[in-house]
Amino acid sequence: MDAIFSAFLATSHESMTRTLLLRGMWVGFVAGLFVFAFARWIGEPHVDRSIAFETSLDQAKGEAPEPEMVSRKIQKSFGLLTGAIVYSSALGGIFGLVFAYGRGRLSLARPRVFAALLAAIGFTTIVLVPSLKYPANPPSVGNPDTIGVRTGAYFLLIAISLTSMILTVKAGRRLSKSLGTWNASILSALLFLSLVGVASHFLPPIDEVPAGFPASLLWKFRIASWETQALLWSLLGLLFGWFTERSEASIESHQTSNSTKEMRYS
Repeated sequence: MDAIFSAFLATSHESMTRTLLLRGMWVGFVAGLFVFAFARWIGEPHVDRSIAFETSLDQAKGEAPEPEMVSRKIQKSFGLLTGAIVYSSALGGIFGLVFAYGRGRLSLARPRVFAALLAAIGFTTIVLVPSLKYPANPPSVGNPDTIGVRTGAYFLLIAISLTSMILTVKAGRRLSKSLGTWNASILSALLFLSLVGVASHFLPPIDEVPAGFPASLLWKFRIASWETQALLWSLLGLLFGWFTERSEASIESHQTSNSTKEMRYS
């Protein structure tokens, strides 16, 4: 009997995980459409201005501009749409898996609350912290010879940030038993900031903005990049939480209805 019950729980857990994975991918797909529209409206004008600056530098040096492998028209239409949907769908699937893992282990909050919290943690860990050290740069900013170093340092900082967040969450859970939730949360936040701060300090600084590049354009591009990521993570958290809470409420209502019928006819 115990073996049958264990097998049932395992099957139920796998089914729920698969449901949350597919839900996350669907939510990511929908979010990708909004991200595409926002990036097309806010971000692409800054990219065009950056490309124009790069072209003017090449002309001043007497060099021919590099040939486009893909036309700019396709880049900011079909290319941007494809990239936004693929990236958002993949991120949504990962979000669903992390939600499935953490819902029963880390939080007993409502799905909307936990999904919003998870989205805030994801944005802070994967986007905000790494971009404070290595912010997004538009075209013409950056030396092609250092692209390997820049990419490696950026992803290393993401890995450090994720590891630090996992460690601080575990430390916060242990500290909350003796210090209380509020004090444990403050200490965990300080621990996280200390870990990523020390790691950022020892990672190589990279400043390759060419002379004469408009500071306002660089700032607006980076702000647009943060806004696009904030939109994506906000939609993931809010939509995923809403769909999950609605689904769970429907299941509970169905179970209550069946229980009432059984009691009526017993």
